[in-house]
Amino acid sequence: MLDNASILITGGTGSFGKKFIEMIFKKYNPRRVVVYSRDEYKQFVVRNMFSRKLTSEQMSKLRFFIGDVRDKDRLYRAFKDIDYVIHAAAMKQVPVCEYNPFEAIKTNIHGAQNVIDAALDRGVKKVVALSTDKAVNPINLYGGTKLVSDKLFTAANAYSGEKGTVFSVVRYGNVAGSRGSVIPFFKSCIEKGEKELPITDFRMTRFWITLEEGVELVFKAIRESKGGETYVSKIPSFKVVDLAKAISPECELKEVGIREGEKLHEVMITKDDSRNAFEYEKHYIVYPNFDWWSKDKHFKNGGKRIEDGFEYNSGTNKEWLSVEDLRKRLELLNIED
Repeated sequence: MLDNASILITGGTGSFGKKFIEMIFKKYNPRRVVVYSRDEYKQFVVRNMFSRKLTSEQMSKLRFFIGDVRDKDRLYRAFKDIDYVIHAAAMKQVPVCEYNPFEAIKTNIHGAQNVIDAALDRGVKKVVALSTDKAVNPINLYGGTKLVSDKLFTAANAYSGEKGTVFSVVRYGNVAGSRGSVIPFFKSCIEKGEKELPITDFRMTRFWITLEEGVELVFKAIRESKGGETYVSKIPSFKVVDLAKAISPECELKEVGIREGEKLHEVMITKDDSRNAFEYEKHYIVYPNFDWWSKDKHFKNGGKRIEDGFEYNSGTNKEWLSVEDLRKRLELLNIED
């Protein structure tokens, strides 16, 4: 499906975008991959990085398009002759969104609507939007804007008609080793010679997902989505204190208090969503509950309905990583600066 296809990724200079570019050229032979983002310096860095990793033929297929998702006219120009769009652009830092709520709304909500309008009017085949655990029962502005964004992309299928654009959502939490996440933070503390690692709450748990696994889930959504699905990977959980022990067994751990807008556990599927959720071999799908959605047209066969009241929560997950498991995974992990 992705061979000889034109693919555009918004916010394509971030951690996910760089891994997506790397993997799509390893696994497929696209006609064109367009990076759409607003920071010219980051595009310069990414272009130089891939000039050393890709062949000259592959580099000729990698394009860079300066633009903001807030700018609908620019999106219309960029979406010309595009087959698939991955929407990764967002304001994601919780404190920044809290202090700049109007800006977060312009990017995360108005920008999402602009992507939808441009995709519909330009005849894009499929759009996959990246979501976050923070959109589930949100307690901060970032999560609130991403909840609205998810709802917009799901509902957009009602406007695309029988053969129009297919919209779906992929949801996961903090990616292991990604820029700004806890693993590079702990490592930077150790490099500075600190003897204590700060833990906001000793009870805290998180899901473990790598960038590769996140990209693979997006590939699955592109291949299989029929409209309105929210894809969630089946992945293990870990305790943050165990992660700290795996990184530096000799360090003391200090509980410093949970931060504003932070949750003890990541939740990917709520009890209310479980009524529309199905379990597959390696993932879950939450289906929409709209009149336009039809099981005959939109359902992916092979799924088993989840029992009512199920919650996919990192604190109550069935699969867990021990300190030794985490240590082994850390050895294989590429850490984002």
